Amino acid sequence: MNNTQLKEVLDHLQQGKTISQAEAIELCDCYRLSAVIDRLRKQGFDIVTHNEKNLNSKGTHARYELISEVKS
Repeated sequence: MNNTQLKEVLDHLQQGKTISQAEAIELCDCYRLSAVIDRLRKQGFDIVTHNEKNLNSKGTHARYELISEVKS
């Protein structure tokens, strides 16, 4: 993970969009989305995890949504 990926994921979430691992790979070649989300949470961003069913197989995957920004 690098700062560019962190910024791109945050920008995406700040636009009111959600993101999954597959979308993060497409968006910014980010293969460790959970690590990016963890760093953003540690910076104070309120990000929730939604578990979604996989379309083509059993199981679920995570989809992340920004609920609120860091308060100054």
